[in-house]
Amino acid sequence: MSGHGQAQRQLQRFAPSRARQRSDRLARGFILAATVIALIPLVLILYYLLSKGLSSWSPSFFTTDPTGNTFFAKASIGGIKSAILGTIEIVALASAISIPAGIGVAVWLVEYGGERLAAHLVRFFVDVLTGVPSIVFGLFIYIALIVGTGSSYAGYKGSLALSLLMLPVVIRSAEVVLQLVPGALREAALALGAPRWRVIFSVVLPTALPGMVTGVLLAIARAAGETAPLLFTAAATFKTDFNLGQFMNSLPVQIYNDVTSPTTSVVNRAWGAALTLVTMILILNLLARLVSRRSRLA
Repeated sequence: MSGHGQAQRQLQRFAPSRARQRSDRLARGFILAATVIALIPLVLILYYLLSKGLSSWSPSFFTTDPTGNTFFAKASIGGIKSAILGTIEIVALASAISIPAGIGVAVWLVEYGGERLAAHLVRFFVDVLTGVPSIVFGLFIYIALIVGTGSSYAGYKGSLALSLLMLPVVIRSAEVVLQLVPGALREAALALGAPRWRVIFSVVLPTALPGMVTGVLLAIARAAGETAPLLFTAAATFKTDFNLGQFMNSLPVQIYNDVTSPTTSVVNRAWGAALTLVTMILILNLLARLVSRRSRLA
């Protein structure tokens, strides 16, 4: 009994005081309140999108192009097929340009750049590009490839503008993830006689893949919702066009044009297009997570 009582006294001795318990409960309460406050805008946005956008969804909404009838309430306004396909094409080309280039720069910074002056300069300019407004990228492509060459708007020019927007996000996120790969993995592969390039492709990149997928998704989500660069580069059109060398419609531009219309049905189409854009990003996120999880288990 004396031993049991001594153990209880030892536990009471090291137990938190009442003041510390009150401070812990207070801190937990603040964290919970901050979480709820942060979630309230997200829940309200999703609720508003669902309540406004679902009423516009129909089979014809996704299978017809806009007609351009925005001032006559009884006229058919069409759907958003050209905007959906245009967004997929423009963002896909932008991703094909920025993702390999961004991951390549991140690999060089981590594996070869280190603390060299050139690496510090690259990181500095990447940080500067991260804070540049998206409209600046659109204006740069507009001046360089439209005004400078005397050519017209085109979908691929919008992709170039979005790729410049995505590039710093991909580089910084990939660099952070690559730095988290344990150095012991690299050393073990090098000790087995593998060359540096094989270590990077067979050990480093597969290990960092799940984290890099998250960064890539952030870049794609940001690019898919940008309107300003596309206004200066790809413009807009009503018809579906798979030629990236021509005018091309997109969901952000479609939403921007529709929401300023005086016709209620056209404004409702803007809400439906906004909900479609969010749904596309969500589906892409789920698919990428599934792929990264399978590659991690393989």
